[in-house]
Parts: sequence; C-alpha cells; structure tokens
Amino acid sequence: MWGSSFLFIAIGVDSFAPGVVAFARLALGAGTLALFPRARAKIEAEDWRRVAALGILWMAVPFVLFPLAEQRISSALAGMLNGAVPLFSALFAALLMRKLPGRHQIAGLLLGFVGVVAIAFPAVEDSSFTGFGVLLILLAVVFYGISFNLAVPLQQRYGALPVLLRAQLVALAPVTLLAVVQLPASEWSWPSAIAMVPLGVISTGVALVAMTNLAGRAGAARGSIAIYFLPIVAVSLGLIFRDETIAVLSLAGTALVLGGAWLTSRKESSG
Repeated sequence: MWGSSFLFIAIGVDSFAPGVVAFARLALGAGTLALFPRARAKIEAEDWRRVAALGILWMAVPFVLFPLAEQRISSALAGMLNGAVPLFSALFAALLMRKLPGRHQIAGLLLGFVGVVAIAFPAVEDSSFTGFGVLLILLAVVFYGISFNLAVPLQQRYGALPVLLRAQLVALAPVTLLAVVQLPASEWSWPSAIAMVPLGVISTGVALVAMTNLAGRAGAARGSIAIYFLPIVAVSLGLIFRDETIAVLSLAGTALVLGGAWLTSRKESSG
C-alpha cells in the first residue's frame, strides 16, 4: 500500500502537473475516508490547530513535493530516500520530549544519515537537476518525521479516521488552488488518470489510516517501522514497470538507512 505510491506518482506526472496529482490523491483519499461513519466523529475545538498543522505538514506540502521531485528523479530513488522517515521521526520525538536519544538511537541516527548521503550522492553528482529532486524528497521526509509525532496524541484521543479526514480536507484548500493554477500545464491521459485511483484510495486513504493507528499505539519512532518495507516495494516496482536504473551506492545506502531505522526504533534497555 505504501511503497507503491511512488510508482503511481511517477505515472501521474507523465501527464499531470504536481499540483493536479496532489489534488487528485487528496480528493480521492478524503472521499474514501468520508465513506466511514466513524470518520465524522467530533474533534474538540482545542485540537483543531494541531489537526490543521497535520494537514499542511503531512499532506499539503509533501504531496506537492513528491510529484515535483519525481519530475527530476526516479520513483525508486524517491522510495529509497523515504526509508529515512523513521530516523527523522525518532529525532523529532527526542527533541519534542527534550530527552537525549539512547545509545542505540544515536548509533542508528548516525548510521542512517550516512546511508541517506550514500543514496543521494549518485543523483546529486549526476546533475543539479536531479540533485534538486533529492532535496525536495528529503524536505518532504523531514515534514513526515514531524507529522508522525503530531499524529500520535490525536490518534490516541480520537482514532485515525476523524483526524485524517479533517487533515485531508484542510490540505485540500491550498492544494486545490495550486491545481487550478497548474491545470493548463497538464494534459489528459488514461494511464495517469487511472494511477490516481490507487494513489488516492489506497495510498492516501487506507495506508494513512493504518500508519496513524500504528503510530498511535507504538509511538512515532517505533510506529514508523512500516516504512522499512517502503524502499523494497518502490525499487521493485520501479524496476519492473518503469525500467529504472539504480546506482549500487544507493542500494548500499538503503541498507544503511534501514539498519539505522531499526536501531532507532529499538527500546533502550533500562540498565
């Protein structure tokens, strides 16, 4: 559900502008969530500011950054870089709790960030065009790391469905304006249009509910372990359906990122 989103985004930007792709996935995702009565449960007024922040940081901005980046880099590379999400989740969790990371987490963060550099290096070295795409993905990953920590207390209080539905509706407002502006730069094609359906319904609807529930129950750092599988799925689909090439150094970096993410998600021993 999660790793396939990068393939669908790549197919989408073959014909649609980034803002149109972001609008389609949000509209379909929100429409899917609205089908469940539980998604319409009330959220208290004091939590609306946090929900709105979630809509902007987790959805509106990253959902535009991903297709913008995939106009410059492959879906496989985008997926590999997203393997760093647990690293940023753990880092921001430590900052928010004002608590120094434990030994395992420090080792994992260092290992993971070395891996990020290894993944990105071939693309950055290739040209400034692809290098900018890498920077866009990393910015989106940073926003994801912040967002997982914002989502945890909201999920624990209300559940995933009502929080995500409202966050996606908040995100739709600015993204709709961008989509209208960028619509003339898009052209209709059936492959791109069809790709928006699983991107919206599955990757933006069902997968986000599963991820938010997991983060709420296990915490932001440990709950983001589902991201471990994302690079594997993204790379496999990119190779099979897009005939993408992947640098050996990037694959080695992905292994380092996943190893670092595993270390950061481990519980520190009390001794």
